[in-house]
Amino acid sequence: MNKVLDFVKTEKYRPEEINDYLKGAGTNEIKESQKLERLILRPQVKLVELIKRSIRGNELISSLGKRVFEMIESAEIKMKYNGYIEREKDVAEKIKRMNELKIPDDIDFAELKSISTEGRQKLSRIRPETIGMASRISGVSPADISVLLIYLGK
Repeated sequence: MNKVLDFVKTEKYRPEEINDYLKGAGTNEIKESQKLERLILRPQVKLVELIKRSIRGNELISSLGKRVFEMIESAEIKMKYNGYIEREKDVAEKIKRMNELKIPDDIDFAELKSISTEGRQKLSRIRPETIGMASRISGVSPADISVLLIYLGK
């Protein structure tokens, strides 16, 4: 798969080499040369079809062995969804940090009027140590957690 990814990062196509495929795929044609790594981000475009359009691409296909199309598909998925995956990793990391955020022992939940009545009562009674613990209390809504985070300055 790394060979495919390296190829994608270096291979360039001129309009006359690729526009017929792009038009047939239902996407905009190019006016100047573009790297394959930009073209593959278009949803209508299939990596294997782009690779087949160059001599170097066909040499790559020949060199990859029996599982060539699996490797190309894996590389395509990685490239097309990399931005989404990275964003989700960032969100998961932020949630993890928030879950571990300590709630001060001396906090008076009763004075947080923006939290629902049920939320204030349960937080006061249970006295969670972290935001993660607070978010798992039945009756404490995500909106209550948001208010608590704002109150804590996070």
